[in-house]
Amino acid sequence: MAASEGFGSWRHLAGRFFGALSPAGPPPEDEAWALGSLLDGEKQLWYRMSGPDQRHAVGVARDTLRFLEPDEAPPEVVTAALLHDVGKVEAQLGTFARVGVTLAALAVGRARLLHWAGSGPPAAVPSPSEASAPSGPLRSSRRARVGMYLSHDALGAQLLRQAGSRELTILWAREHHLEPARWTVDARLGAALKAADGD
Repeated sequence: MAASEGFGSWRHLAGRFFGALSPAGPPPEDEAWALGSLLDGEKQLWYRMSGPDQRHAVGVARDTLRFLEPDEAPPEVVTAALLHDVGKVEAQLGTFARVGVTLAALAVGRARLLHWAGSGPPAAVPSPSEASAPSGPLRSSRRARVGMYLSHDALGAQLLRQAGSRELTILWAREHHLEPARWTVDARLGAALKAADGD
């Protein structure tokens, strides 16, 4: 199925939704494998991710390795797969809120929804503490969280840079919803990461 607005195929979205209905994280052996690939700062980000997001990330990482020959996969390709969606932690949205935002973006367009949310360039997107500050109305806080969810690619790249991640990990977080022609990552690695993500 065709991708739409950078959210992936309907099959991908449906799979993510049903997978997110269970709050459980990955099995202990999968989590140990994932943690073994992460730098110390990245582990702190991993622990902030929801159980369903961690399970998805492990699946993407393992599938990425299946799409590459062993000598084609630098260590950071696993980290890039594990943390590509880490920016979603900033929005602090649950499964049904995420579905609502995604459907709204598909209906009216991501750019229009970002405008409604008041999101500017990535540096202007408020942090979770700013977004939930009592100085503004609750609706403003919700709007900010919608903007953060829709900007999770840019936010994830910022978080990873602050965590000291390697360049591929940072770039893939920022570029994983872009068309291949706009990637700056190695096209071979990007193709494997994208295929593994299923969108």
